[in-house]
Amino acid sequence: MEMPIPNAAILSKRDRVIARLAAELPSEALISDEAERRAYECDALTAYRCLPMAVVLPDSTEQVAAIMKICHSEGVPVVPRGSGTSLAGGALPTEDSVILGVARLREVLEVSLDDRFIRVQSGITNLAVTGEVEGDGFFYAPDPSSQLACAIAGNIAMNSGGAHCLKYGVTTNNLLGLTLVTMAGEVIELGGAHLDAAGYDLLGLICGSEGQLGIVTEATLRILPKPEGARPVLMGFDSNEVAGECVSDIIKAGVLPVAIEFMDRPCIRATEDFAKAGYPDCEALLIVEVEGSDAEIDEQLGLIKQIARRHNPVELRESQSDEESKKIWLGRKSAFGAMGQIADYMCLDGTIPVSSLPFVLKRIGEMSKEFGLGVANVFHAGDGNMHPLILYDANKPGDLELCEAFGAEILKLCVEVGGCLTGEHGVGLEKRDLMTVQFAPDDLDAQMGVKDVFDPDWLLNPAKVFPLAASAARRAA
Repeated sequence: MEMPIPNAAILSKRDRVIARLAAELPSEALISDEAERRAYECDALTAYRCLPMAVVLPDSTEQVAAIMKICHSEGVPVVPRGSGTSLAGGALPTEDSVILGVARLREVLEVSLDDRFIRVQSGITNLAVTGEVEGDGFFYAPDPSSQLACAIAGNIAMNSGGAHCLKYGVTTNNLLGLTLVTMAGEVIELGGAHLDAAGYDLLGLICGSEGQLGIVTEATLRILPKPEGARPVLMGFDSNEVAGECVSDIIKAGVLPVAIEFMDRPCIRATEDFAKAGYPDCEALLIVEVEGSDAEIDEQLGLIKQIARRHNPVELRESQSDEESKKIWLGRKSAFGAMGQIADYMCLDGTIPVSSLPFVLKRIGEMSKEFGLGVANVFHAGDGNMHPLILYDANKPGDLELCEAFGAEILKLCVEVGGCLTGEHGVGLEKRDLMTVQFAPDDLDAQMGVKDVFDPDWLLNPAKVFPLAASAARRAA
């Protein structure tokens, strides 16, 4: 992946920039030591690394605004960072940039159960939001697999989803308002605790903008009452294509499960060795969960099992207890960690129409043989959000490049069947050069025009999202 050549003029004034930041921030909020900066040289896309010029860790919106004003006046690029769990290189720094991490912005500012919202600083973890309200019978719906660690700021930047997004939507469907600090240091309030804001939908514009438009320091999130009950059913099939057909038929039947998750044999075996969830040893596995009253659950699962039986499942097991339900979900939530124990891998997140699942899974299997690299599939099948894990050896010369070429072909396939490059991980660095596959030059120019308004000097999260050739003139100016 190509990165811009560092700006020598910016590097030459590093000491002055750090001195200005040190004068504005408490000592614990500024990291300039080389060894300590190494912790921020990459995110979860660990194949690429770069040491930032400095790292700042503010604990208030006011501190963020002060930092942005200094960097803006000095012409220093700023790379926003949540918890560093980005799989697309969204928080990868450049050598001439300052990393602005929000990890110390983790206070709960307001909770209203009557109006069903919670206002938090953006560094709080996804799971901690639910932890704050679950004792009162509420929860925060988006639940990415990294929810124990990922920050709300990163969820907003990438419009993250999770296993239960089929019913409850992704971050944009659960975000009510936010506080944004622009590159110039201006503090802007968008949306709020009410249902909808007047005027342009700037809130929708910021959500999913990958740190290109500003730094989110606070967020108002929708919280929901916990459902009366929930129950998953486990389905095993003798082929990926048949499992994909079952998913398509469930959706076409008009049933709305809270989640439909897919795992194939390589992932099933790795997860079973790791989590001991009691999964069957089969080619493909579906976890389908519904919720509501006991009567509602029985009716929905009855129809789902009826559909599944038409596809001759090798196993069809309905959870009989809360403990069994937790084990089923423990296996799915452990999948990425389990795969990391057996091989290096690259995790993609192209999204496709649900009806295309059988064809796309078949083509991925064929491409796996063509490229000579294994693939494990685990993903949110209900909304077609694919997560193929391409297995490779990071210590073998040429394997990373082969893996990236394979991944590019999978993402192109997703676009060809009517899908898109990313469902929740974002474009970042990983998919930047594939943007021309999905968007025409005029489309990209319109998107970059929006960035021109918010960040006319192109200092926020440089070298991400937009192909370097397309953005060269703007970055140079």
